[in-house]
Amino acid sequence: MPPEWAPHERTWMAFPTPNATFGDAGGPDLARARAAWSAVAGAVVAREPVSVLVAPGDLPAARELLDPRVEVVEVPLDDAWLRDSGPTFVRSGGGAGGGAGALTAVDWRFNGWGAQSWAAWDRDALVAAQVARLAGTPVSPSPLTQEGGAFHVDGEGTVLLTDTVQLDPDRNPGWTRAQVEAEVHAQLGTTTAVWLPRGLTADYGEFGTRGHVDIVAAFCRPGTVLVHTQPDPAHPDHAVSTEVADLLRQAVDARGRRLEVLELPAPRVSEVDGELVDFSYVNHYVANSVVVACAFDDPRDADAVRVLRAAYPGREVVGVDARDVFAFGGGIHCITQQQPAAPTA
Repeated sequence: MPPEWAPHERTWMAFPTPNATFGDAGGPDLARARAAWSAVAGAVVAREPVSVLVAPGDLPAARELLDPRVEVVEVPLDDAWLRDSGPTFVRSGGGAGGGAGALTAVDWRFNGWGAQSWAAWDRDALVAAQVARLAGTPVSPSPLTQEGGAFHVDGEGTVLLTDTVQLDPDRNPGWTRAQVEAEVHAQLGTTTAVWLPRGLTADYGEFGTRGHVDIVAAFCRPGTVLVHTQPDPAHPDHAVSTEVADLLRQAVDARGRRLEVLELPAPRVSEVDGELVDFSYVNHYVANSVVVACAFDDPRDADAVRVLRAAYPGREVVGVDARDVFAFGGGIHCITQQQPAAPTA
């Protein structure tokens, strides 16, 4: 699997449709979600092509809100978290480093983040294969139930995983770490897995994913990982982020390097309407020549931009208000999925 910072052919997204999390058609919550998703698509399409899947009946709303440069494709949908329901694109051949061969779409089993009571996934379980068809790529089906936000690669053979996702009995009952690693390595071309014990606290709430890694840690280059850091010792994520950072500092990647950790302090806001939130700058998206960063109208937004600029030299960092994405259970990385570009000669 090429790393996210490798050149992209395009970005895939999905347009929010009426459901249990976004609310009814014509409602204020759905309108907020659609505006937030459209803002992210607009930030990305300025740098690379964007294709957005739109459920039948939602085309007029999508065309009204989306940047006219965005390609709109009609596909039946249950939800709009394409990082999770969409395919993972990999290249055959070449071993660690992403390969240089033909593009293939890995189709992980998808069951609504562990068959959660509010989730529907009959349509979304078919989305990865449909995106592969639209992209003109063959499909590699996997028996492993997981989502694209549940792992992160460095492009040189290392993958981050989380105990509470891949070993979730509602996702993969009876699977061992060794079985998970074997399947992940076979599909992604990785050789070394670094397991994190859990994700951020709010991610275990009603609409959480139960521990996606892409909200707590993300590679920004081989050997270096950005980590969510909660400076407030009274916050439940202080202990979580401290444990994750310490574990990663002791971890060794596929090339035998001890990982360097770059801390991304959490926004100061930790609650909205009395509910704990998992606002995180780690959940950014790296597109061609740009980093689309989560912004929260928070005093630490500017600090996060500085850290991300240093982490991705030569890329512009563009902040997009992510509060109305996180309100529905995820962030900017969760709603985007990269399709790698063909290797240059």
